[in-house]
Amino acid sequence: MEAKPKLLEVVREKMRARHFSYRTEHAYIGWIRRFILYHGKRHPSEMGAPEVESFLTHLAVERRVSASTQNQALGAILFLYRQALEIELPWLENVVRARKPTHVPVVLPRREVQALLAQLEPPFHLIAQLLYGSGLRLLEALRLRVKDVDFEYSQIVMRDGKGKKDRVTILPDCRTTARPT
Repeated sequence: MEAKPKLLEVVREKMRARHFSYRTEHAYIGWIRRFILYHGKRHPSEMGAPEVESFLTHLAVERRVSASTQNQALGAILFLYRQALEIELPWLENVVRARKPTHVPVVLPRREVQALLAQLEPPFHLIAQLLYGSGLRLLEALRLRVKDVDFEYSQIVMRDGKGKKDRVTILPDCRTTARPT
């Protein structure tokens, strides 16, 4: 007689069948675990919309998470119910939503960026220059290969970036991000 697979293994299989990234899989499994632990290790099939609403409200009110964090937790729990357990939850109406930040991002003047970059040692200096000058994401900069840099056209080709998509970005002019002399 074959043992029934554990819930988190079922979730992993469903995510891998849909080609979710490893980082998304890791994040969703973490949220599902926290949801189960929050409700005293009850199996999710024994719970429903009220438990989901109370967990998401707890995140916003008591844990004071950001709106994007709460949305990620909601996405993980909805995936659990819809895909792994094949249970459709009624619309979640009583969730206290986390507030979106109202601040405007601060943009540093060029001289401040140069002073900041001057404090970094190699290879971190080069990585920070790429992040600042070309708009690369951190993992993209860390995975960058020499053959992805086109000096003739001053561009960088990012392969298999976020969402497994390729994109092209500029190769920054080193005069704009160079160390002050």
